[in-house]
Amino acid sequence: MQQTFFDLLGSDFNHLKTKQSNDWYWHFKDYPKEKNGLKVFSCFACGGGSTMGYKLAGYDVIGDLEIDKRMNSVYLANHSPKHNYVLDIRDFNNIPNNELPKELFDLDILDGSPPCTTFSMAGKREKSWGVKKKFREGQKEQTLDDLSFVFIDTVNKLKPRFVIMENVEGLTKGNAWGYVQRIYKQFHDIGYKVKHWLLKGEQMGVPQKRHRVFFIATKLNVDLEKLDMSFLYAPINFEEVKSQEGSMEGITDNLLGLIKYAKYGDRNLENACMKARGKSSFFNYCFVYDDQVAPTLTAHCNNIRWDTKTRLSKQDIISISSFPQDYNFLTDSLDGVSYVCGMSVPPLMIKRISERLEPVILKAKQEESKDEFN
Repeated sequence: MQQTFFDLLGSDFNHLKTKQSNDWYWHFKDYPKEKNGLKVFSCFACGGGSTMGYKLAGYDVIGDLEIDKRMNSVYLANHSPKHNYVLDIRDFNNIPNNELPKELFDLDILDGSPPCTTFSMAGKREKSWGVKKKFREGQKEQTLDDLSFVFIDTVNKLKPRFVIMENVEGLTKGNAWGYVQRIYKQFHDIGYKVKHWLLKGEQMGVPQKRHRVFFIATKLNVDLEKLDMSFLYAPINFEEVKSQEGSMEGITDNLLGLIKYAKYGDRNLENACMKARGKSSFFNYCFVYDDQVAPTLTAHCNNIRWDTKTRLSKQDIISISSFPQDYNFLTDSLDGVSYVCGMSVPPLMIKRISERLEPVILKAKQEESKDEFN
C-alpha cells in the first residue's frame, strides 16, 4: 500500500488522515448491542434520520415529536419510540410539566431539525418569512421561520444537558444571518452556551453533497470552542453506490426531449431548456454523474442520472441518503421514498457528530455528578 504524508509523520497525526467510509450501507440489525447510556429526545423527527444516527452511535432515543400524522406513521414503523407525540411543537410546549414523563427532564441531548424550506437558497426565502404555511400532508397552518425559536422554548422547558439543532446552509447567508444572531441570543438568555458549524455530508462519509448547519448548545461546563467538528472522509462518488438501473417513474416525453439538449458537465437542465425553448427553467432537475458525489437530494427528487437518463432509483435514494437498506417507507412509490429521505437528516451525519460528542457529554456528566455530591 502506498504511504501518505501522514503515515510518515507517525501516529500522533492519525486524526489528520483521510478516512474511508463504507458504513453508508447498513441494516437495522447493525445497531450496536451495547449502548452508551445517553438519552435523546428528537423534535421535528420526520423519518428519523437523526434518530438512526444517534442509535448507530449507541445512544438511546427515548421519544420523538412530529406534527405530521403520515410521517409519524413511518417513524413508528421503523423506530418504535417509548414516548411519541403527534402535535405542533407549540402545543407540546404548553403541556404542563407534571403531565410529561420525568425522564424527558433528564435528557442528555434534545435534538431538533426545524423545517427549513423558508431558508433554502432555492426557495422564496424572505418572501415566506412570517407567512403561515401548510405542509402538503394538510396539518394546520403555521409560520416556519420562527420554529427555531419555538424549539429553544422547548429547550428551556426540558433543560437538557446538550442540544443539537440542524438547519439548511441558507440560514447563514444573506439577510437570514439575523436569525442566527437571534438564535445565539435566545440560547444565551436561557443559560446555554452555543456554537454552530457548517458541515458537509461528502466530508462525513455520506455519498451526497448534503450541507447543513448544526448548532450545539449546552448548559454544562464545556468549552465549545475546543469541540472538534472537522471530518476528513474521502468523497464517495455515485458510481460506488448506484444501482444497476434508474427509474422511469415520472420521466415524460417532454422531459426526455429536454435531456437531449443537455451536454456532459451541465449542472442541471437549465441550459438545455434555454437551448430548446429560449427560457430559463428546470434548474431543479440536477444531473448525477458517476465520477462525482451525488448532489443534494430534495424532497421531490428531480435528480437525473446521466448514465441512464432516468431519475434515481429507490435504491439510489436510500444509499446516497445513508438510510438503512431495510427501512420501511410504507410506500413503494419513488416520490414517497424521496420525500422521506429528502426531508430527513442523513443518519451518518448525526452518527459522526454524536460519536464526537459522546466523550464530552460523559465527562461533563461526571463533573456534574461530583458538583451535586459536594
